[in-house]
Amino acid sequence: MPQYSGTSSFNPNLNEIIEEAFERCGAELRSGYDMKTARRSLNLLLMEWANRGINLWTLDSGTIALVAGTATYNLPIDTVDLLDHVIRTGSGSSQIDINISRISGSSYALIPTKNAVGRPLQVWINRLSGATDNDGNVIYPTITVWPVPDTTQNYSFVYWRLRRLHDAGTGVSGEDIPFRLMPALVAGLSYYLSIKIPGAAERVTMLKQMYDEEWERAAEEDREKAPIRFVPRQQFMR
Repeated sequence: MPQYSGTSSFNPNLNEIIEEAFERCGAELRSGYDMKTARRSLNLLLMEWANRGINLWTLDSGTIALVAGTATYNLPIDTVDLLDHVIRTGSGSSQIDINISRISGSSYALIPTKNAVGRPLQVWINRLSGATDNDGNVIYPTITVWPVPDTTQNYSFVYWRLRRLHDAGTGVSGEDIPFRLMPALVAGLSYYLSIKIPGAAERVTMLKQMYDEEWERAAEEDREKAPIRFVPRQQFMR
């Protein structure tokens, strides 16, 4: 019988990820600046992943207690987007979740009665930057509900969101991705570095192709496995 290691916990830290990426570029990690420029490229790569679709490991949920007469509320600063949301009333066995529709900023702008009160039916998600302005104010992403919450009962806005990936770190910590995404991460960093490392230009095309292939495999695996059923909507003609 073959002897196995008995472990399945390989998870390279930042230094090992960068070393592997440099080696794929035909180079070596030698200086503090090499580490600095690689960490910067890795952070940019992680930002790019936020634009590549739904990363399931970055899903989490939250609740905002709505206040009567208040329409706009801050979301956590690291929010990329909201996927689902409901208005919750009651608690325990009497809790009820009611669907709330998402509308665009232009649709909200065209609502003539923005100060109307009632149970919220629609929400505008303003995906602001999360940056800090020149006066030191944080520009949080926000939600604006309509109608404005009334006083008849307590409402909560419950959401499921995509959050930002954590930054690359300082060198010894692991990365904020599941192990199955590690090949795509290393391949992406290798491609990013090949654009900058002198002498690696001849490998750019190859490393780009490797990155695209690794990402495609990772994205295909990182998806919901639950069955879905599509039901055609009937249309009646007069």
